[in-house]
Amino acid sequence: MPDIQVDRSLMAPSILPAGIPELSDDECLACLARAVETPDSARLDEVAALIGRLAVAIE
Repeated sequence: MPDIQVDRSLMAPSILPAGIPELSDDECLACLARAVETPDSARLDEVAALIGRLAVAIE
């Protein structure tokens, strides 16, 4: 039986939150600061995604 090579990196899910553009940590932090400057419940998903993006960088 022949060996079959599988690239498992293509099958692994991303740990980065979806919907957040590629940002540096500083840019992400600046976006987060702007998002929480004024309380707006419509931006909660954005705030959560930015926090998640920063948490991944810390790990």
